[in-house]
Amino acid sequence: MRGYGIVLVSAVGFLLSGCMVGPRYVKPTVPVTPNFKETEALKEGDGWKVAQPDDDLIRGKWWELYGDATLNEIEDQVDSSNQDLKIAEANLRQARAAIRFNRASQAPTIGSSPSISDIRASANKPYFPSSSVNNGSGDFVLPLDLSYEIDLWGRVRRSVAAARQQAQASAADLQTARLSLHAEVAIDYFEVRSADAQERLLNDTVKAYSEALRLTQNRFEGGASPKSDVAQAKTQLEDAKVLASDITVQRAQYEHALAILIGKPPAAFHLPVSPLNLVAPVLPSVPVTLPARLLERRPDIAAAERRMASSNEQIGIAKAAYYPTLNLAASAGLEGSSILNWLTWPSRFWAVGPQLSETLFDAGRRRATTESARAGYDGAVASYRQTVLDAFQQVEDNLVVLRVLSTESTQQQQATSAAEESLKLFQNRYAGGVDTYLQVVTSQTTALTNERNDIDILRRRLEANVLLIKAMGGGWNISNLPQL
Repeated sequence: MRGYGIVLVSAVGFLLSGCMVGPRYVKPTVPVTPNFKETEALKEGDGWKVAQPDDDLIRGKWWELYGDATLNEIEDQVDSSNQDLKIAEANLRQARAAIRFNRASQAPTIGSSPSISDIRASANKPYFPSSSVNNGSGDFVLPLDLSYEIDLWGRVRRSVAAARQQAQASAADLQTARLSLHAEVAIDYFEVRSADAQERLLNDTVKAYSEALRLTQNRFEGGASPKSDVAQAKTQLEDAKVLASDITVQRAQYEHALAILIGKPPAAFHLPVSPLNLVAPVLPSVPVTLPARLLERRPDIAAAERRMASSNEQIGIAKAAYYPTLNLAASAGLEGSSILNWLTWPSRFWAVGPQLSETLFDAGRRRATTESARAGYDGAVASYRQTVLDAFQQVEDNLVVLRVLSTESTQQQQATSAAEESLKLFQNRYAGGVDTYLQVVTSQTTALTNERNDIDILRRRLEANVLLIKAMGGGWNISNLPQL
């Protein structure tokens, strides 16, 4: 009969294990528009295109779209060498281990603690009656203990689910970090190339201004120009030298940043000079999806959603504390008074039975835990919705930058051509004695400013293109989340 009772209790526990307390998870809604605002004003060819359902243009090594072998070589070193990425990978391994840790609670815990002891009782102890006094005893024990919590209310299952969702969030964090690092490498690389172009322009400008200074000195010595022309030409030359020196500092800093991104000390990394406007990268068209589909393509959104689901599980775990806990304990083994009879059949012992425990009063501890879990969930929902809104903003921001800069680039090229033509005219008029050197200085400044703007606009277009790829998830999809 006793055996039947144990079986009955186990069966009841098994049936009850299907019960789970706490709210069922339902993904909250977020404000989503049918289309992005800026796509209505854009034309394909401005650095974007309408995404097709099977569009894989930016999957995998999206940086190869720019057609720059040096950039590809640097990008390929990020995954194996970047230390921030290794931290994210370690966090994912830690999260996976947490799943196994919580899943272990779904199985019994079995342990053993063999012991041999020799006990002598004091002859002066107050025995009743005194004839029971003894000189001690020996004990040889080889036990096997089993403990198992029957998951009546789903606490254990929710703990496993919460750990699984946290691990998925960590996997999405890893993809977010990888995408951000690759984008940062591309941006810093284009900054270096832009600095190379600026430096080349300024070095050419220094040469031109040096020639202009020589001309004004000759005219001054010949009595054709006042000394003020020489002073103005020298000032213009020194200003150009200052700008060239400043660009050298900027280039070095971006080169150092690239070294750190690929896990190298700056002294061990050098990027050969290659001006941006001499080897202009291709500006690929980024497939822009609908806002609703963006939710499935951003790893940071996926991470926020998984943490929100995990927070929901915490509410169920907190609610389960209001209900009784049922533990099944069993112990068996061998116990003898000497080593001679320790391992004999008559020395066997065993005990088994369920234990039900319930907290009757805890001064509001469980209620506070539940309220804390609900607050955590509400915060996770707000974080999820804010992440979605930030994603929409990033897409819109870079779309408008690409649209405006596409037009601005054409306008700037026309302005630069006009400024260069104006400079030639004023230089010829000055050489002919028609205008003062102040007109030449003014036109030199205007031409240099426009030439530098040409380079800067190309840099900004490339960076906006990279940031749009990043904003669209870099080809990632929610189906890439591991099913743990």
